[in-house]
Amino acid sequence: MGSLTNEEIRRAVQLALAEDIGSGDVTTLATVQETTTAIAVMKAREPLVPAGLAFAETAFHELSPAIKITRFVADGQPVKTGQALLRIEGPARAILSAERVALNFVQRLSGVATLTAQFVAAIHGTRARILDTRKTTPGWRRFEKYAVTCGGGQNHRIGLYDMVLIKDNHLAALRNELPNAIAVAVQRARSQYPNLKIEVEADTLEQMNQAAAAGADIILLDNMNLEQLRVAVRQVAGRAQTEASGGVNLATVRAIAETGVDLISVGALTHSARAVDIALDFEEL
Repeated sequence: MGSLTNEEIRRAVQLALAEDIGSGDVTTLATVQETTTAIAVMKAREPLVPAGLAFAETAFHELSPAIKITRFVADGQPVKTGQALLRIEGPARAILSAERVALNFVQRLSGVATLTAQFVAAIHGTRARILDTRKTTPGWRRFEKYAVTCGGGQNHRIGLYDMVLIKDNHLAALRNELPNAIAVAVQRARSQYPNLKIEVEADTLEQMNQAAAAGADIILLDNMNLEQLRVAVRQVAGRAQTEASGGVNLATVRAIAETGVDLISVGALTHSARAVDIALDFEEL
């Protein structure tokens, strides 16, 4: 996936600001003078991998072009507890009103990047690569998949349009086809979309062999145990890439990688990553 564009970041931030501020930030408008200026620093309160800093910058600038921002780190650059991410200087009202939106984006996306980095570190030295899935927050897919890349992971397909993935329910719909559902599905997909990669989900070693024989580019080995994964890798013998999926967590991912699979997909990267602890603190002028 390519980099996020300034326009898509701006659209997302504008929606978030409108949702949060509504007709006005009544607390700030009532208590803080329009001429008041402030300096705030966004800091990590735990070790993390930042992602989405541009969303925070955009949030502050949307409310006041006069705000000056200094960025101390880049997305994807690991930071320690207490390390500064951004310094924001300008009208206090704008900083206060944009604070929660800015933090929501950075905390959530940095959480995805941080969890991804933990999975990548856990399989270091193996041939396997960590992939994300389509189990993303609706409307945030590109943002969360961008965060995965900040953590050192790789994007699987972005949506239903950029790769063929023949899953168990597709095969169930073709169960009466000959010589077998997988062969028919791969042939039809290759004929209609010759430029797209084709992946087949295999629940059994028999399906895995059918997928390899049919010429699938990638075989998704779904919920197989370690011995089944090792057998599958040997039997595929390089005819296709192998991808392990199901039952993957930080405690199991190393053993899965050591079976020799090429890819490991982890839905938890996006559907279960927690927001990391990041603060925005005002400093004395």
